[in-house]
Amino acid sequence: MAATSTTNKPTPLAFFEAANAFHKTAALRAAIELDVFTAIAAGATTAPALAAKCKSSERGIRILCDFLTVEGFLQKAGSEYSLPQETALFLNRNSPAFIGAMIFFLTHPAQLGRFNDLTNAVRNGGTTDAAEIETDHPMWTEFAHSMAGMMFMPSQEIADLLGAGKGESWKVLDVAAGHGIFGIALAQKNPNATIVALDWPHVLTVARENAAKMGVSARHSTIEGDALTVDWGDGYDVVLLTNFLHHFDTAACEKILSKAHAALKPGGRVAILEFVPNDDRVSPPRAASFPLVMLANTPAGDAYTLRELTAMASTAGLSNITAHPLSNKVETVVLASR
Repeated sequence: MAATSTTNKPTPLAFFEAANAFHKTAALRAAIELDVFTAIAAGATTAPALAAKCKSSERGIRILCDFLTVEGFLQKAGSEYSLPQETALFLNRNSPAFIGAMIFFLTHPAQLGRFNDLTNAVRNGGTTDAAEIETDHPMWTEFAHSMAGMMFMPSQEIADLLGAGKGESWKVLDVAAGHGIFGIALAQKNPNATIVALDWPHVLTVARENAAKMGVSARHSTIEGDALTVDWGDGYDVVLLTNFLHHFDTAACEKILSKAHAALKPGGRVAILEFVPNDDRVSPPRAASFPLVMLANTPAGDAYTLRELTAMASTAGLSNITAHPLSNKVETVVLASR
């Protein structure tokens, strides 16, 4: 256990913090559901004011907000609560960078149920709840709605890495598009780019909504179906594979990358966004811990090292493979070309 006391004597603190970590998750979800952070940003800064604004008991709001203060999501001076900078940016519903809705995907019953069965997933080498992965499961629509805000900054960085601002005539395929933000970012930065979003029918509804909201629907079309089996078409300048390969084993990843190679025109590029751990697989922490999510949620998914991604891309016929860590220091963009 990592935690130690000031006298360097062994302490079980790390165990208790891990065992009770769900308390923080539950408190954060409750605060987002009640719009506590938004209410504080709007001026309701005391327990009585928040209780009235959030239609809750004063006792409940006080205890919740004190807990959130202890955990660093709020600040408190006297009886007044306030928002730290990051809370104001990411958890105030009126902020353009709001990502709070993501909590509803991350704590979806299907997700929690799989982690409750993690012991059997470890024994099995992957989830034992295959029925929950079906393409029409409502969890994926929840995912598409909730993750768009979180992916805004990465989408901008990928667009810049690809040189979208040069305004070249581009045909772009956004594979497993979900919310569609990655393709939409290219279309916004490049007025000569047309985007084809590929995903399951009910998920593409979200991508279409976002394309219309962001003013690029005239250059945004869709392909409905399973990315592993549907025809992607060809002649693309860019293929986007964002947060997709980690759902599959090496053989399936090589199949997907081979489809990307075939879909690209000569000189076309593929942009892969992934959690990329180091070869030791225990660093950096966020990328290295992500495989546990895949163990609980997929039959064979994983987070792949740069060495592994390079080998898979090379097997698929791609070349000029380069890695570009994002500014958030969580994920890495791997670019490759045909």
